[in-house]
Amino acid sequence: MKWEQLLSLKRQGDKGKRLRVEQDDTRLGFEVDYDRIIFSAAFRSLQDKTQVIPLSKTDFVHTRLTHSLEVSVVGRSIGRLVGKKIIEKYPHLQEVHGYQMNDFGAIVAAACLAHDIGNPPFGHSGEKAIGEYFKTGKGLQYKEQLTPKQWQDLVDFEGNANGFSVLTGSRPSIEGGLRISYATLGAFMKYPKESLPKKPTQNIADKKYGFFQQDKEFFKEVASELGLLPNKTGDDIGFERHPLAYLVEAADDICYTIIDFEDGINLGLVDEDYALEYLIKLVKESIDASKYNALTTKEDRISYIRALAIGSLISDAVRVFVENEETILNGQFPFALTDKSKYKAQMDDIIKLSVKKIYQSREVIEKEITGFHIINTLLDNFITAYNNDFNGHANHYDQLILKLLPEKYHVEKEDLYERLLHICHFISLLTDGNALLYHQIIKSNNS
Repeated sequence: MKWEQLLSLKRQGDKGKRLRVEQDDTRLGFEVDYDRIIFSAAFRSLQDKTQVIPLSKTDFVHTRLTHSLEVSVVGRSIGRLVGKKIIEKYPHLQEVHGYQMNDFGAIVAAACLAHDIGNPPFGHSGEKAIGEYFKTGKGLQYKEQLTPKQWQDLVDFEGNANGFSVLTGSRPSIEGGLRISYATLGAFMKYPKESLPKKPTQNIADKKYGFFQQDKEFFKEVASELGLLPNKTGDDIGFERHPLAYLVEAADDICYTIIDFEDGINLGLVDEDYALEYLIKLVKESIDASKYNALTTKEDRISYIRALAIGSLISDAVRVFVENEETILNGQFPFALTDKSKYKAQMDDIIKLSVKKIYQSREVIEKEITGFHIINTLLDNFITAYNNDFNGHANHYDQLILKLLPEKYHVEKEDLYERLLHICHFISLLTDGNALLYHQIIKSNNS
């Protein structure tokens, strides 16, 4: 892969090239990506979507919105630091093409900002709830009418693939979705493959999938423009990662490892003294003991350690990337950057404790159970009504249910797979609160 291609400013629908050297630095294309994402309705909905601790009104707990903003800040720092090294190594990128180190930061920041934009309500349990509806619920009736890959899209519903749809999906008079630059889309695409074959290798790029069958052709166009390396044969589609996707993943890994842990400490799920034994291993080279000892509140102490820990992990992620940059460009680095971090053991210990104390806490389990019931009910009612209406069999109840659909979802879909995915897409973009409200309306009228 070549950086000149990987940093493409092209957008969906462009007829010609967009050259970096001709860009207005006061309105740089990669920064436009960030603006378009942050002003989108899908991004705003993240303010009422669970990160880990559900529906909590305390000051401590992160939503998907605050998590995404923090990942974006970390990603920007990583991207700039990497960009500085890349420009130094390949000076023609700046001298001939006009790229700057901050371009790398802008691309990674925008992709990080969008990294959770396709995630359903109620955290990752929302993805599982959609999949289970088709795998074991009433949605199973549609299996024989779909291709294996279409079916896998549904039973293994994936927030990353849904996010690609959010960023690129066309609607009447709105072609190309948000029209994000291909470079940012490439950095966003952590899993550049389709849903089947599932986990064909141990390559980190094959861990999940990154696009639905309905988005396949445009995904291939983006991959081709960026010069991503194909790694599948026959009818199967998959590519090695865009190098900057490693940085997006690292920023996310750093934030959820450290900041979810911080939430757990501040909420009393993890004892402060116990937690410090884990965190101190990340910051022992940079901590100022006198400054730390002068802090009088738990929140301030944890905040200080958290900032140092994130700084340590950023520096190490940059080191791993730069040391392996040529291997990554050749598509021969099948790992996450944190897999090769000198802090991997410490991160694994923190995640293990978080799973035990936070992710499996009673509050989180109750949220997941509630989310399963809500999403199952919404899928059943809206899919049934949408399909009955298409087939000319809608009863009065179906018509009432369809009136609950926002106007932009009132479109005809001839294909069953696209109809099913259309409703999944609608439900996935609901906030936790709106999903709960729709559920209450439906259940109150059925009781």
